[in-house]
Amino acid sequence: MKYEINRPPKAVILAASVGLRLNPQLDACAKCMLSVGGSIVLERMIRNCLSCGISQFVLVLGHRSDEIREFVNKTFRGIRVTYVLNDRYHDNNDCHSLMLASDAVGIAEFIKFDANMVFETRFLRTLLDTQLPNVLCVNYGAALTRSDRKVVVDEQMRVVEIGKSVTSKTARGKLIGIEKISAVTGPLLFSELKQMKKGTAGANLHCGAAYEQLIKQDVPFHTLDTKGSDWTRIDTIEDFEAANAMFGSPVSTVSRDQQRAFDEAAEETSDPT
Repeated sequence: MKYEINRPPKAVILAASVGLRLNPQLDACAKCMLSVGGSIVLERMIRNCLSCGISQFVLVLGHRSDEIREFVNKTFRGIRVTYVLNDRYHDNNDCHSLMLASDAVGIAEFIKFDANMVFETRFLRTLLDTQLPNVLCVNYGAALTRSDRKVVVDEQMRVVEIGKSVTSKTARGKLIGIEKISAVTGPLLFSELKQMKKGTAGANLHCGAAYEQLIKQDVPFHTLDTKGSDWTRIDTIEDFEAANAMFGSPVSTVSRDQQRAFDEAAEETSDPT
């Protein structure tokens, strides 16, 4: 089996679900088609990926799939996009959407994005620069609730447990919805997702449950702390308002050298000396 390990990872964007907590805003568009800071959420995500050298995309669509496909085709002419349809998005969780992306991903490293994530380019570059094979982006120190998928790590920051049942006392943080999966782990993950779908509870399981099963098989997963980066997840009206406050201008494609210059200028401005 020949793994694609010397290419930039593919971006797998799960954009099939309905944002029930965002109505009535979503009456007019899909969740990833909301405008934040003058840019559509999905456009912001794809441009950030392009800025980081990611040029192959897998979009798993369901709710308002034609609208999303038309927008991407018009906005990003020439990029490589594979569309996958989840026609059971009403009664399936993200496990099913990711499982459907298996053939499109193949044997390649990929980054999985929940389509309602908004983040700065620098955050994605940090994830790409990590040398660890499997990395879960985690909000460390966040206020945790029973519905959060909480993460426990050891002294080496390797994940030892994930789940809603994890107690807040032992958890270091919670998953945010962005994960890097290696070319070696990908086939194992897709196989696990297929096994989970055979169970009676498969339709309601989250991808974190599949990661948990792989961890039990001694597949290594580590975490990336989101602290210091601008990002948010849009699940509620309050999240939507916070995203617009955080990201106040339209997105543009920025090279690594341009980003470095921006960061250096920001450091000079903040340095009182």
